[in-house]
Amino acid sequence: MTIVDIKKAHRQSDLPRHWWQGWLCFVLDQSVSFLMTHEDYVLTPVELMRFNAGIDKMKDGVPLAYLTSEQEFFGRVFTVNEHTLIPRPDTERLVEVVLDWVREGSMVSGKILDLGTGSGCVAITLAKELPKWSVLAVDFSADALSVAMNNAKKLTADNCAFVQSDWYQNIHHTFDIIVSNPPYIADDDEHLAGLTAEPIMALVADYGGLADIRRIIHGAKKYLNKQGLLIIEHGHDQRQSVQAIFEQCGYQAIMTMQDYGGNDRLTMGVCDD
Repeated sequence: MTIVDIKKAHRQSDLPRHWWQGWLCFVLDQSVSFLMTHEDYVLTPVELMRFNAGIDKMKDGVPLAYLTSEQEFFGRVFTVNEHTLIPRPDTERLVEVVLDWVREGSMVSGKILDLGTGSGCVAITLAKELPKWSVLAVDFSADALSVAMNNAKKLTADNCAFVQSDWYQNIHHTFDIIVSNPPYIADDDEHLAGLTAEPIMALVADYGGLADIRRIIHGAKKYLNKQGLLIIEHGHDQRQSVQAIFEQCGYQAIMTMQDYGGNDRLTMGVCDD
């Protein structure tokens, strides 16, 4: 079977084009441009068998990133597996906001805490972008932490450390910035049907998806330095609820920012205690 045969076969596929096309590139170890310029290339029996096996898995709901074991985030490639969420482009906004905050405040160095680090994409990216800062990445899952630690080693994020902890349980220091992309999906949310391959504990929270967000906001007051920043990613329809929790806890300069699709996605507040 040639590349053009595969293109024809998947023209009406239910799979997203970037999934089957990305998987084909991975199997062939070639770029997308190769698929365009070498349409007459005939896949070897091994390549075709591997490609079809991957297609079957994707049809069963396994995302492309779990097949390739990698996902790009902020220009770097991170290892991912079934123990970690797949980094989303919109989470890059969290990194951008933190970097803007640091630069606007002319902060040369400091300490950052990343709660629920998963693959480590946020913590490691901040560590790489802010080499004079120290970053502590936390996760409850030992399996997720193993992935994150390997990513840090691969990407030489020497200023990023890791601790297994149930949120703040094993944290004993204060920080200038706390960031988190916690579970925020309600257990009855219809979107969960399309996320069955990813770790449920990293997606779903009680009380309409707000349980962990509430715990993080309340707890951060003890671990933030004066004028420290807390920024949390949340659901597109949770802005009012999340802002209300920030207000109840006495944060100042509370603000919600949008993701690349224009949806409310990040809320931040400053600890004035």
